[in-house]
Amino acid sequence: MLTFNLDSTPVSDGPRAGTVHTLHGTIQTPIFMPVGTLGTVKSLSPEDLEENGARIILGNTYHLYLRPGGDIIDLFSGLHDFMQWPHPILTDSGGFQVFSLAKLSKISETGYNFQSHIDGSRHMLTPEASIEMQIRLNSDIMMCLDQCIAYPSDHDQAKSALELTTRWAARCKTTWMNRTDGQNSLFGIVQGGMYKDLRDLSVQQLIDLDFPGYAVGGLSVGEPKPLMMEMAAHTLPQLPADKPRYVMGVGTPEDLVELVTLGADMFDCVMPTRNARNGQLFTRFGTINISNAEHRTAIEPIEEGCTCYTCRKYSRAYLRHLYTCREILAYRLNSIHNVHYYLSLVNQMRLSIVKGEFASFRRDFYRTRKKQ
Repeated sequence: MLTFNLDSTPVSDGPRAGTVHTLHGTIQTPIFMPVGTLGTVKSLSPEDLEENGARIILGNTYHLYLRPGGDIIDLFSGLHDFMQWPHPILTDSGGFQVFSLAKLSKISETGYNFQSHIDGSRHMLTPEASIEMQIRLNSDIMMCLDQCIAYPSDHDQAKSALELTTRWAARCKTTWMNRTDGQNSLFGIVQGGMYKDLRDLSVQQLIDLDFPGYAVGGLSVGEPKPLMMEMAAHTLPQLPADKPRYVMGVGTPEDLVELVTLGADMFDCVMPTRNARNGQLFTRFGTINISNAEHRTAIEPIEEGCTCYTCRKYSRAYLRHLYTCREILAYRLNSIHNVHYYLSLVNQMRLSIVKGEFASFRRDFYRTRKKQ
């Protein structure tokens, strides 16, 4: 089972560094998890991910259940061998994808009855079925099925959703405890919309269920950024200090820095690879758009001093040429750089926390970005 050790002494509920131990290896936190929804981080090989410092990636139960399906995954005894990724994997429960992608979905106490966005076939995703599929995937960290709600939602809607999420979490835990030998771990997901009293209630109910780790869900769903940070700042300090704290689906480099400041440990987001495919590249000075004409004759790399493969080998001019021609190589090279940037950022934060220099790191981070 997952264990978590703090490698720093956090000041109150501030930034912290830790180590998560799993069956497939250790994860040093803070950590960013590249999103490999369908068993692949788009355009990148497992070797690309390893070279850039990835030690855990995220897969998705909804998508992998529909394609390739549990029968194919079973041939490889899990997702690790299927995709040739030897390190830890976290799998989302599929609840958000049913909420956002599935057609004609209907929620009940039993679970989600939904129509596949691929072929229109009907399926039932229950808490038990979600855990069973995640066990087949053999993910190191599994997520409880939760009810996702849109922003804005009123207090009654948010309360009803969090209470259903708690009841589902209890069913998920029962299935997990009855079906695993302790090698996989299960995280509960805090809900409650943008209401502090509901966040309090959700946290307490999940702590009573006693999970190996906890996630903050329902953020970055369209709410204003100050409100997102307000909810995170209210929720994170209430989570157990001796267990990992995961903020789901977030976010920008600035989001990561601020959430680490608040004591978060784990993050995932499609932004590095999605933005790469749209020609947006992250640097310590800010974001650049490689399609801009100013890069047409630029002989320098994306970022001077960056040690990623893309910056070691290629100029902005070449990357712009590939991108404007819509060459497939553009997506890979851009993604390598962005993933490297995100993983370097969290590693730099970890080192600064261990050294007791995070406040200086945070000041320098913002000071440098203002220079562009």
